[in-house]
Amino acid sequence: MSPDPEPRPHPTAAEVEAARRDPKLANALYHDWEAGSYDEKWSISYDERCIDYAAGRFRHAAGDADWPYERALELGCGTGFFLLNLMQAGLATHGSVTDLSPGMVEAALRNAEGLGLPVDGRVADAERIPYDDATFDVVVGHAVLHHIPDVGTALREVLRVLRPGGRFVFAGEPTKIGDFYARRLGMLTWKATTTLTRLPGLQGWRRPQAELDESSRAAALEAVVDQHVFDPSELERVANAAGAADVRVVTEEFTAAMLGWPVRTFEAAVPTERLGWGWAMFAYRGWQRLSWLDENVLSRVVPRAWFYNALVTGTRPA
Repeated sequence: MSPDPEPRPHPTAAEVEAARRDPKLANALYHDWEAGSYDEKWSISYDERCIDYAAGRFRHAAGDADWPYERALELGCGTGFFLLNLMQAGLATHGSVTDLSPGMVEAALRNAEGLGLPVDGRVADAERIPYDDATFDVVVGHAVLHHIPDVGTALREVLRVLRPGGRFVFAGEPTKIGDFYARRLGMLTWKATTTLTRLPGLQGWRRPQAELDESSRAAALEAVVDQHVFDPSELERVANAAGAADVRVVTEEFTAAMLGWPVRTFEAAVPTERLGWGWAMFAYRGWQRLSWLDENVLSRVVPRAWFYNALVTGTRPA
């Protein structure tokens, strides 16, 4: 396995200001900035926990009747979380990853090498995918569509590089209502945690101010890279208009998101060493139980637009 690369320099104030006017530059800068710590920040792993999570998202949207596919592509791969865990679950025999961020492509390829998975990668714009027509059997992405300025163009590109009958699955896309309550829960948690950890006796739970300031600057840039929130019905219309067949949008995480966002925000505000395996399992098991409640009980009575995550699937017409 290749040694970890040197951390990439953080964007300058001038670059951040330019990124406010250029969402693609913002995405490249932000994700380069985050590449070295992204797995830790989002509790990403490549073991049974995240293999089950990734496979569960794909199956929730599209099932697994056509597994294994031969060639799979991931758009906006980040560190490879979705595709690499799906490949470990048996989704595909060969993978390709793309991202606007060179740092993220490097991280994904490094993770694939460590796992012994046959994966190649390219720095690429999702609106101009650098592969030939009908190259892939399946295209996937996780939390990527909401970063893309023109989602319709990106989906047309996805259909172009899919073989006839090939499928796409995009998961982890924020809904309009879900984003509204999740962001507010996150902001309240951040304010409460950073305020309380100033008190005597709790200062050992406070990250150094420089790290908190860095997180705040990253969050400000993150607000620029998020281009969309989705209404499930509108997302279906966009996919159909792009030419997809068999389009389906499902949603998930209602009470699970109300736990997940405060948990993630708290983790970002306190020193990592203060949190151990017990905390990780509390967060994971809590999310599991609430996800079960959301899927098996609340989905029958709560409108799908109220759930936090949207997942969209469809196929290229045969």
